[in-house]
Amino acid sequence: MNRTILFAFFFIQNLISAQFSERNLSSEKWQFKNSKENGWFPAKVPGTVHLDLMNNKVIPDPFKDENEKKVQWIENEDWEYQTRFTVSSKELKNQNIDLAFNGLDTFSEIYLNGRLLKKTDNMFRKWEIPVKSHLKTGENLLQVKFKSTIIAGKQLAQKVPFTMPESPRSFVRKAQYQFGWDWGPRLVTVGIWKDVKLSFWNNARFGNVKVEQKKLTKEKADLNIHAEIIAEKEEEYIVLINSRPFNFQLKKGNNTIQIPLAILNPKLWQPNEWGNPDMYDIKISLQKDSKILYDKNLRIGLRTVELVQEKDSKGKSFYFKVNGYPLYIKGTNWIPADSFSPRMTGEKYQYLIKQAKEAHMNMIRVWGGGIYENDEFYKACDENGILVWQDFMFAGSFYPGDEEFLQNVKEEIKEQVNRLQNHPSIALWCGNNEIDEAIVNWGYQKQFNYSKDDSLQIWKDYRKVFHELIPNTLKENLTADKNIYWPSSPSIGWGHKESLTEGDSHYWGVWWGEQPFEMYNEKTGRFMSEYGFQGMPTLETTKAMFSGNPDLNLQDPVIKAHQKHPRGWQIIDEYMKRDYKIPADFVKYNYVSQLLQARGMKIAIEAHRRAMPYNMGTLYWQLNDCWPVVSWSSLDYLGNWKALHYEAKRSFEPTIISVAETDKTYDIYFVSDLQSDLGIGSGAELSDINGKILWSMEAADHLKANASEKHFEIKKSEFAGFDLSKAFLRVYFDNDSMKQEKLFFFVKPKDLKLIKPNILVRKISSTEIEISTDVLAKDVYLLGDTHFSDNFFDLLPRTSKRIKLSKPLEKVELMSLWNTMMD
Repeated sequence: MNRTILFAFFFIQNLISAQFSERNLSSEKWQFKNSKENGWFPAKVPGTVHLDLMNNKVIPDPFKDENEKKVQWIENEDWEYQTRFTVSSKELKNQNIDLAFNGLDTFSEIYLNGRLLKKTDNMFRKWEIPVKSHLKTGENLLQVKFKSTIIAGKQLAQKVPFTMPESPRSFVRKAQYQFGWDWGPRLVTVGIWKDVKLSFWNNARFGNVKVEQKKLTKEKADLNIHAEIIAEKEEEYIVLINSRPFNFQLKKGNNTIQIPLAILNPKLWQPNEWGNPDMYDIKISLQKDSKILYDKNLRIGLRTVELVQEKDSKGKSFYFKVNGYPLYIKGTNWIPADSFSPRMTGEKYQYLIKQAKEAHMNMIRVWGGGIYENDEFYKACDENGILVWQDFMFAGSFYPGDEEFLQNVKEEIKEQVNRLQNHPSIALWCGNNEIDEAIVNWGYQKQFNYSKDDSLQIWKDYRKVFHELIPNTLKENLTADKNIYWPSSPSIGWGHKESLTEGDSHYWGVWWGEQPFEMYNEKTGRFMSEYGFQGMPTLETTKAMFSGNPDLNLQDPVIKAHQKHPRGWQIIDEYMKRDYKIPADFVKYNYVSQLLQARGMKIAIEAHRRAMPYNMGTLYWQLNDCWPVVSWSSLDYLGNWKALHYEAKRSFEPTIISVAETDKTYDIYFVSDLQSDLGIGSGAELSDINGKILWSMEAADHLKANASEKHFEIKKSEFAGFDLSKAFLRVYFDNDSMKQEKLFFFVKPKDLKLIKPNILVRKISSTEIEISTDVLAKDVYLLGDTHFSDNFFDLLPRTSKRIKLSKPLEKVELMSLWNTMMD
């Protein structure tokens, strides 16, 4: 029998024996229209009304020019979607037929053949409806009628006797960032934003399946498989776990079964740079009379995660212990990577997470104003060893606590944790972003003239949602090893001293408070889960803000429209004036704004890592963007590395050197995330801009594992006779297998007395170049439509550096900080 015939034979056999099948109705021909109008347009599912309007050339691209303003009318309209699909008489013979919408945004009515099936009110929930009795042989009409989120939200807000901040967004279970943020546009979408599926099944099927890790040792992993099974009638069934059969007598309706599973000599899922994120495949099948009724494939990782909070002399610790060892957390915050989530691809998710991995990160916090991300996001985190701090989708406002809202949220939490809990990357569930702080610190009570009873009601509603409903729902649906809950991030606002002695901290004294970058050296908490500074996107992404060829100018209204912080330019200019000379030229300004952002985050990250083990985590704001914008991101909307991402990669290396300046000394710290000690040689050299060594010292030493230590200090008096505006300190350590060095500058960049460097570029191959210089070249910036393996780097006098390119360039242009001194 040849391979083609063999394949056909098995395919037919599977069809004969299969008791479950599924059709993706997303691929049918969908149409949409404004409810006020008669004309229908072609639509794509999954999608959003904005994308459909763009595809039909009804509206311009909101990401370009000042078009965002031109599309605000969309949020106040009602919209309708429909498709026609056929069902065969054979399909109708199935015992059960379920229609499932995996995501509807947000207030909708679902009709099948003219009959109302369901009303929806939550973007984050799956809506599954038995439809066998509503279907007919031949053509069927499926309609979804969406109501304006704004109008629906305002109607809900009227039920509360006082004004709520951020109304109406806080009344609707929908991605909060769509209402506009200080990095994102206001694009309040509606639409069928996830797949629509029709499933046919007989006898029984699986519901949620979760894996409980009962005990994990080097010799064995003891697991329990918890499976929900929905059965048509009371009968005996066989459940196979990796082909091993288990018999069960099931009752009619919902059943919950439990099956033990052991894995001998288990390989652990390890976070990035601790080892491999090893995974195991588990196939679970439901069988009756030798026929497979239903299959599920699970991919799990074996690991332990603990959140350790213990009182000490300075407050209370806050750190993650992974696989039995304290892990210093290095990472960032994640926002939705597009304002229109349905056009996110698996490839883009994989790309963004791999850039985090390449920058030595081991955790990403999914911020609470976005969405519960696509499965591809968590799959990418699993595969790359990136732990996930998962916020629930509540951010920066007050939320109601009425019974209808609570029940809606309960179902949302239940569905999402059941969907996500088998991912080994999930480390912590967090109730919300900055709501505790908003209630306590943001002054809304005074702004909205709340009575004492109003304020009490807000606090009662807050506790109902985040201290009762969510943790109770987690306990009901999660296995014990996955249930780490933190009510609010941060736990204490940045204006309170306790925010730096316990819990997690969002420190915004830099940027919002306009404190100098050096304040990061003083304001270091136990776990820094948010802090940041803005920088411009790359030139390529800046140009993507325009529909035509732009004449780039800071005064251009398009550039201004893509800065969403009301004081953004003012704050950037104020900080730039402190540390750099402000260039008049746009390209140089773009370059310096990126240097400024990277400089601030370098100071912060080094301060946090030096404070280890007092501080055990640093997550800067933010990794990515949802559109082309001036923001806090290190990767711009097109995925290009800004200066910050190159700096994050350097600052997050497993070992770093950090110099802390005091009144009388320069204190030299060696920081290591390595899991074993190393013998090293170390030293320091004071050099001038030309590379002449003015002073030096050497020391034999050791590098302690998983620690930050002050290794030596240099008295300032040692350098009393030198002009430090023309000099830099190079500190290093090395051994036979590794080398680490750090350049420390004594004055701010604007006060450096730089000499024009003669920087040469030599082509090694089509995708590799060598950069060399005669004198110090500070902050070398390579320009071109390619990704450079390193950029925005310092190049020592009479040295060279090889750089790899992601694709060939005809010519590499460059500049250095010296160029900005000439404006």
